[in-house]
Amino acid sequence: MIEVLSFDLDGTLVDTGGEIAAAVNDTLRDFALAPRAQAEIEALIGAGTRELMRRLLARVDPRQRLHEPAVLRRFEQHYAAHAGAAAQPYPGCVETLRQLRAADVRLACVTNKEQRHARGVLEACALTPYFTLLIGGDTLPFKKPDARVLRHVVTALGSVPARAAHVGDSETDLVAARSAGVADWAVPWGYNAGTPIAQARPTRLFDSFAAIAAAALASSAAPARPTAAIH
Repeated sequence: MIEVLSFDLDGTLVDTGGEIAAAVNDTLRDFALAPRAQAEIEALIGAGTRELMRRLLARVDPRQRLHEPAVLRRFEQHYAAHAGAAAQPYPGCVETLRQLRAADVRLACVTNKEQRHARGVLEACALTPYFTLLIGGDTLPFKKPDARVLRHVVTALGSVPARAAHVGDSETDLVAARSAGVADWAVPWGYNAGTPIAQARPTRLFDSFAAIAAAALASSAAPARPTAAIH
């Protein structure tokens, strides 16, 4: 019985690779560094945008000639301008969220992206009304794959881990779900550092949003109580 269903954001609900790459490359140009391929940047998605920039900076500036805080500040400015500008929900995303919400499944978006940027993406894609709870990488003192993140979500939404599932595109999501006692569900169209998510052996691997909705609703033995949207 699924009462709570949480979703990762980047690479799960929404394709944000292009806009993240644009912000990264705008930042690199500001410091006279050559732009990087989008595929290389997408392979670093998953730990939050600031951590992505740190990891990439270690590659492009191995001698640490640049002052990292200055680069991160500039990146924050660029990503604030880009967040949501080119993001696109994956096919079937909106319809599935609408269906789940109508069935009173309690929905959360749980991402390692900083909360202000995550909110900007959700708002730009008109996804905000479907979620009762948004957890960003800086919302709590810890982030995925720490088990406390999804345990917090389940408790906040009035359920227990055995009645919850988390959907993601990366091994980070799977580890977070397993360690929290939540069902580990995955989709194959995301980033996951360029490695097929099937290799991480999720309990369920879905090839469409419609299949996620069918699985969640089929396992719902009774309707959950309705909840208010995030504000």
